Amino acid sequence: MNETYKKNGFDKPEVCFSAKLISVVSMDFETRSIRSNAGGARSSTTKNSRRGVTRRTNASNHRKNANKSPSHHSGKRNGKRKRSIGRRILFTLLALFILGIVAVAGTLAYMYAKTEIPKPESIALAQKTTVYYADGKTPIGSYAEQNREIIDCSTLPKYVGNAIISSENRTFYQDSGIDLRGIGRAFLNNVTKGTRQGGSTITQQYAERYYLGETTSYAGKLREAILSLKIAQTENKDTVLCNYMNTIYLGRGAYGIEAASKAYFNKDAKNLTISEAAMLAGIIPSPTYWDPAVNEKEAKLRFTRVIRIMREDNHITAKQAKDASMPKSVTPSTQNAYAGQQGYLLRMVKDELISSKAFTESELDTGGYKITTTIDKAKQDLMFQTASPSTKNGVLPAGLEVGGISVDPQTGAIVSLYAGDDYLKRELNNASQSTFQVGSTMKVFTLLGAIQDDVNLDTYFNGNSPRTFSSVGKAVANDGGVSYGYINLYTALANSVNTVFMDLNDHVTPAKTASIAKDAGIQGTIDSKSAFNTLGVVSLSIMDLARGYSTLANDGAKPTLHIVANVQNQAGKEQYKASNATSKVFDANDVALLQKAMTGVIQNGTGSAARSIGKTIAGKSGTANDNTAADFVGFTPSTLTAFGLWYPSSTGGAEEVPTFLGYPHGSGYPAYMFAQYMSQALESEPDQSFPTATDNGKVGGPDGTWGTGSNYSKSTASPTPTASPSESTSATASPSTSATPSQSSSPQPTTSAPTTSASTESSKAELKDSQTQQNGTSE
Repeated sequence: MNETYKKNGFDKPEVCFSAKLISVVSMDFETRSIRSNAGGARSSTTKNSRRGVTRRTNASNHRKNANKSPSHHSGKRNGKRKRSIGRRILFTLLALFILGIVAVAGTLAYMYAKTEIPKPESIALAQKTTVYYADGKTPIGSYAEQNREIIDCSTLPKYVGNAIISSENRTFYQDSGIDLRGIGRAFLNNVTKGTRQGGSTITQQYAERYYLGETTSYAGKLREAILSLKIAQTENKDTVLCNYMNTIYLGRGAYGIEAASKAYFNKDAKNLTISEAAMLAGIIPSPTYWDPAVNEKEAKLRFTRVIRIMREDNHITAKQAKDASMPKSVTPSTQNAYAGQQGYLLRMVKDELISSKAFTESELDTGGYKITTTIDKAKQDLMFQTASPSTKNGVLPAGLEVGGISVDPQTGAIVSLYAGDDYLKRELNNASQSTFQVGSTMKVFTLLGAIQDDVNLDTYFNGNSPRTFSSVGKAVANDGGVSYGYINLYTALANSVNTVFMDLNDHVTPAKTASIAKDAGIQGTIDSKSAFNTLGVVSLSIMDLARGYSTLANDGAKPTLHIVANVQNQAGKEQYKASNATSKVFDANDVALLQKAMTGVIQNGTGSAARSIGKTIAGKSGTANDNTAADFVGFTPSTLTAFGLWYPSSTGGAEEVPTFLGYPHGSGYPAYMFAQYMSQALESEPDQSFPTATDNGKVGGPDGTWGTGSNYSKSTASPTPTASPSESTSATASPSTSATPSQSSSPQPTTSAPTTSASTESSKAELKDSQTQQNGTSE
């Protein structure tokens, strides 16, 4: 085409375009001038031939009319003047019309010269982002404003593109890129019927979608036409066709030939047959209404038309045309990507990436990224089977809510979680958003504070119930009112003894307990003034507990919990990678000593259900005030898992959890779920031990005033816990022969568990008013 321009003396396409427009207008002007001058010449000749006669006649008439009124002569002059003015107006209008044509032509030529092919519209390049499990191969779901997968068209059979050409623009490889007749029809229809039509060649449709973002205004359509001309002169036709195929909407939410091929035939576009390609091409003008699942008759008519044209234009052979038959499409999928448990995962992935400032939501919806998560598919399925009430055949109380999470505390990677059964039915995430009173799981932070204050865990405290503490002005009882006598801190943690930890927190201080919990990673609000914070009256989420406990599992180094491992762009280049870095917040030996105490919870205390796992495990249980919730957190050095349950009221408050399956108010059931999950999750894992701890603290604390003091004997017999108080409730009561401390030759707990039900955790604090005996929040 550029050779043609050069033959006509032009070096640039836009100069030729401008010159052609001006030439057309100039020719029209010259033609009109010749016709006008020809008429003028004839009039002039006639007048000259009669000029002599006219002069003589005028002289004679002048003499004859010398004495007559001048009115007649004046009228002739007025008539001539009027005709002269009319002609001037006519010529002026004609000149203005010609000048208008010249101006329009000049404007169009200028617009053409100045129009540059812009960057493609983001809408044209938008692709769905797919989220995968940790294996990077199994999809969880996708994000998409438009379901599009851009492909290299060289992988497609040639008949795929030819089918589209046959359907939409038979002269595609020969035309200039615009259809003037089509534009004229569209303009007439728009004016007379008030509807919007556009022209289209494939090049025009390509310009509209790929560059202009589906223009509808007349100015936009004009720009589209000019751009189409320029594209046709500067871009390869195959490139235009490929970009068109990757852009066009084909129904069922699918943009582009690849997404459409999967939506209609569940296969890649490179594997489309001639018949399948023809069917897809045929429904392009109205894919929603001509979808074979909606209007099979019309879809078949369109299919037949495309096959006929493909044969007429020699895109296929006569045999191929004869063998072609209307293909059978798959049933349209109506499943929402967020349906089911995967909806929670998709939402968490998006929230994490947006909060990291690495991506915007729009970028994730249109960028075509590959997101690999930290979620292990097998363990995620195991978590669902373990935690979901829907898998328990109705044996759990109706309305009971459960949350669960399992993480790698060394990296912060979330391995699995239970957030709910169906995101579309209930968007509130039970793992990261729902909160409940966590109970005595807070006691570990108070115990760590005591370790930091150089308190030896062999220090003995009064574990009888009830006891009154001046710091809160209330009586506090152990679970079930059980009195443990004088016990060391190992036994107190194993059995979650409220009275001991209220005493301990008065020394550590509530502010330090809250500060340690925050340093560990807990993000929820913790009361830093009340000693009751060690009994867990604070409401937190399961994920928040996992954050705090991961630091304890990782020897005092705090990880950042995350669900995204990495993000790659369409070319496979890494755009984002999660950090597995940790920050040291606690002394490793201090944490090792705490871990040692927490193993006693499993071996001798409220977490005994986890002994069945057969691994070295540390943990802690918790039960909320008034029995409205229960939870358990446990870990090995490489895996931490937490479960919680609660019973929300119809108004959004908290109600007492009903007793079920032998678990009083659900107490003990989270430890059971923990055992069920971890026994399978760790089945192929070797047993891992915690670091050896050295207790450098002093019995009785740094000043000898903690518990029973530094000179308390540890050689007397252990008491048998009683179901009723056996001594004074004074926080400073001295030991008596009826309540002697447990014998301990080493820091490892040796005291037997209280003689209560094995499924009942031994510390539920019911924080009532100052005149009422406290019945515990323990765990």
